[in-house]
Amino acid sequence: MSELMRPIEFDKLIKWSFKECNSQGSIFGVKKEKFYKNKSGTNIEVFGDKISSPIGPAAGPNAQLSQNIIASYLAGSRFIELKTVQKMDGEELRKCIARPCINVEDEGYNVEWSTELTVEEAFDEYVKGYIAIHILSKEMEISDTKDFLFSMSVGYDLEGIKTDKINNYIEGMKDASNSKVWKECINWVRNNMAEFKKFSEEDLNKIDPRVCSTICLSTLHGCPPEEIERIAKYLISEKKINTYIKCNPTLLGYEFTRNILNKMGYGYVTFDDHHFKNDLQWSEAVLMINRLIEFSKENKIGFGVKLTNTFPVKIANNELPGEEMYMSGRALYPLTISLASKMSEEFKGRLPISFSGGADYFNIVDIFNTGIQPITVATTILKPGGYERLKQLSEVLEPHLTGKFHGLNIKGLGILSKNVEYNKNNLKETRPVKSRKTDSILPLFDCAKAPCNEGGCPINQQIPEYLEMVSKGKYKEAFEIIVNDNSSPAVLGVICDHKCQYKCTRLDYEESLKIREAKKIAVINAMDGYLKEIKPSKIVTKKKAVVIGAGPGGVSVAYFLRRNGMDVTVLEKRSKPYGIVEYVIPKFRISDEMIKRDYELSLNSGVNFKFNVDEDYDISKLKEEYDFIILATGAWKEPKNPFKENNINIKGALGFLEEAKTNKLNISLGKKVAVIGGGSVAMDCARTALRCNEVEKVSIVYRRTAEAMPAESEEKEIALQDGIEFKELLSPVSYDGKNFICEKMEISGKDAAGRIGVKGTGDIETLDVDIIINATGARVDNTLFEKNELEISDKGYLKLNKFNETNKENVYIVGDCKEGAATIVKAISDAKIVSKNILNKCGLINDFRKFDVSPKDNVLYERKGILASSIEGNEDGKRCLACNKVCEICVDVCPNRANVLIKLPNSIYNKNLTQSHQIVHIDGMCNECGNCGIFCPHTGNPYKDKITVFWTEHDFEDSTNKGFLQLGNDKFRVRKEDNSVIECTLGDGQISEEMSIVLNTILKSYSYYMLNM
Repeated sequence: MSELMRPIEFDKLIKWSFKECNSQGSIFGVKKEKFYKNKSGTNIEVFGDKISSPIGPAAGPNAQLSQNIIASYLAGSRFIELKTVQKMDGEELRKCIARPCINVEDEGYNVEWSTELTVEEAFDEYVKGYIAIHILSKEMEISDTKDFLFSMSVGYDLEGIKTDKINNYIEGMKDASNSKVWKECINWVRNNMAEFKKFSEEDLNKIDPRVCSTICLSTLHGCPPEEIERIAKYLISEKKINTYIKCNPTLLGYEFTRNILNKMGYGYVTFDDHHFKNDLQWSEAVLMINRLIEFSKENKIGFGVKLTNTFPVKIANNELPGEEMYMSGRALYPLTISLASKMSEEFKGRLPISFSGGADYFNIVDIFNTGIQPITVATTILKPGGYERLKQLSEVLEPHLTGKFHGLNIKGLGILSKNVEYNKNNLKETRPVKSRKTDSILPLFDCAKAPCNEGGCPINQQIPEYLEMVSKGKYKEAFEIIVNDNSSPAVLGVICDHKCQYKCTRLDYEESLKIREAKKIAVINAMDGYLKEIKPSKIVTKKKAVVIGAGPGGVSVAYFLRRNGMDVTVLEKRSKPYGIVEYVIPKFRISDEMIKRDYELSLNSGVNFKFNVDEDYDISKLKEEYDFIILATGAWKEPKNPFKENNINIKGALGFLEEAKTNKLNISLGKKVAVIGGGSVAMDCARTALRCNEVEKVSIVYRRTAEAMPAESEEKEIALQDGIEFKELLSPVSYDGKNFICEKMEISGKDAAGRIGVKGTGDIETLDVDIIINATGARVDNTLFEKNELEISDKGYLKLNKFNETNKENVYIVGDCKEGAATIVKAISDAKIVSKNILNKCGLINDFRKFDVSPKDNVLYERKGILASSIEGNEDGKRCLACNKVCEICVDVCPNRANVLIKLPNSIYNKNLTQSHQIVHIDGMCNECGNCGIFCPHTGNPYKDKITVFWTEHDFEDSTNKGFLQLGNDKFRVRKEDNSVIECTLGDGQISEEMSIVLNTILKSYSYYMLNM
């Protein structure tokens, strides 16, 4: 694997396009259904050039290679800003770029800059892309005339721009007719006209060799204003080309920038004021731009500004290698739109602005309607959906196109700028999770997975399947899918911690699917009917099981075992089932009705429940009657008192919540209550306390920041809405029953677990409170475990094998008593593990099964690249991408199209591989940007870990990737799964059946991946 990209020859570029289109219905991964065609005839003008959409790729990774440019155009780009060229290029520049160089997990960051090709290679790529678009536009019936515009970008100083290398590039882009690549491409097209159905000789003769009529000047941070002005005047007066100068967001000033990013939740983005001091200053910019406006008028050349450059920030959290990176995307948007507003006001709305700074589906119409045009994007098309997002952007803008630039709407821009800090789509809090990656290792084959259920859901619920059924109103079918894996669908439909949503691919589009809500909808509409129909399964084994504890974990293991034909009895010391859920969790979170539904699910399935039994169990005696014993006694022991010297007016969280629920909130707490802790239980305590008699004020005291509190973001938001006060960065010191003394903390990097680290400042804050509720985590009481001679680890928890079995054979543990307070769904996960193991010991096949109700592939492909807000009611599942069936995220997000899809014949994949869709990596198209690794749901990097096609011997030897190099028609050099390298002949049996299937499929249906045309 190396970062060296190998340009594709023009004839192969065209042949690849047609072969892929004819056989797969796509070109460089962009589906024909996602090709954009302006149907209204509307357009805009950029310095006199008419284009049918105002959008396109910014001068970055999506505009570097000819195939990138083609994909961009097909999907909707019409203003294509080519990647910047400068005097440093090729190998010299590649050595300066750290790898990986892109991270757009949320807001974007990069450490790359100008083209990694030589300037001459870049010129060739742009010309090839330019001519190819003319052909494909006509062949694909997108446009009969040229409806796009290329804009070049150059940097970074006048000396470099005046070198022969850059001068030749600029002149060649202004008129490429005398260049070698132009002549070769045109001659090949002329000699191969028979290849085309709609593109004619007349069309060929109409191709204008003036590839670019517009240029954008990019300068490095710290470039003196005099230098910027000299370069701009040089481009205007000597190069005679319409000119944009790219401005830096540092023009806004350090204080403004720091404040607005803090307000919007990006306080962790680290930067100081040195760039603000060294970059072009606002007063200098105003004078310079005014002079350039007049100068361009004198020269009768178009002039405007490009807003903005990326924003330099420090690498503080290992986002990328190095010390400094450049920020883009939704965190840059408030800066760019604010600077646009400031400039529009300063220049009376007459200064043309080309926009690039966090534009996406949710703001692009608002941006465009202020008069800003064109608009380029980078971060949004580096996310899942990739280039195909461009079609939606072009379509949503098409009705708004009004031709020439008519000036900027100063008032509209002002409103947009003023309201930006309140726009939820740009607030950090709308994406509460950092990475969607799961713990699974990226496999060589069969890698498609839905991370919501494989990694996000402890019980592996078949989420895409039941979302699909709910979205169709098929609630009975949806509930049957849910209850297959979930013994407490009603409870989890309301209070599941739904970590699945933090793995949902839609997070990288806009927002997670409402997975828990869909479950609740299915429960409300179908569970009562299911309960009426359900009957106990026939007992099929003489073995019997007993469960100690009727909490969620205990009920679950009993339900799963009984459902599969085993006699099960549950012994519970209390009078009702469901433990913490029944006795502790407040009624404003979960109703009795929902708890009852889940209890009846187990009861109607034939589980025997015995309540009010003696809690002092004896395993030896139980073994006389039962073959399997499952302990599910929970974690009811209160946390340690944080104050050694006092326990006056201090309550444990569980005791308080149970007392409040039992007494219907009629308990005395005083007027001021403090809750120590930041988890879900702390939120429950605070909200419950506020509902109690006489309580006027409740504060949650937490030693880290509110952002770092482990409670769900929605729980924190609701608590704040209720009026709870968050006292963050305070560490408890002492309490005398009235004065609660805390030490003020300050942020100090991150701790070993990756959480925000804190350290004491020595400063004290005293809170006046009448009572403290300690919600720092319930503990496990090991008394009965020890009495029954169960082995305890050094950490104070039971020693268990992978099936949750103790040192005593056939004695198992599920739920909170395993390792302390956890979640309901984790308790059910334990129950699944235990029940499967017990059933296996009894020689019984469990009834957990897979459902196949996903939409057809074409429906899922249609959903890709489309951003849409969540849908109220049952139809939100229509946004589901069913990633377990069609993932291909690495294909979407690769700017160079280096990750590709192959589809295996049905007869093959059913026998040898489990998935028909397989991913292949093409080494010669990859520069190791790392973007695919950011979004792959596995722990791994597709550009390193997937089967790879190599084009040259050098690339094969320079790599450790497993894959193929074609030596002759049927001869290959192969790096096998065990990393050994062999030379083989097709079909000689030297490579694995899986590798052979992939290779044969490529040769038969995707030969263009091998550049076999």
